[in-house]
Amino acid sequence: MSKQGIIVTVIGIAIGLIAGYWYYAAIGCSSGSCAITSKPINSTLYGGLLGGLIGNLFEKKNKK
Repeated sequence: MSKQGIIVTVIGIAIGLIAGYWYYAAIGCSSGSCAITSKPINSTLYGGLLGGLIGNLFEKKNKK
């Protein structure tokens, strides 16, 4: 993984963490029975995971 790929992935994780917490705060789960959105840590980590995966899609691959 190149330096640029790591930076893009880290930016994706950061955006995902923020979006995950925003989702918990804005929408969330009022009953507490939702596995992902019932606690802020779950929602934030899930957002970070998805942000990292999506950020990794934008990494430019070197062709050999």
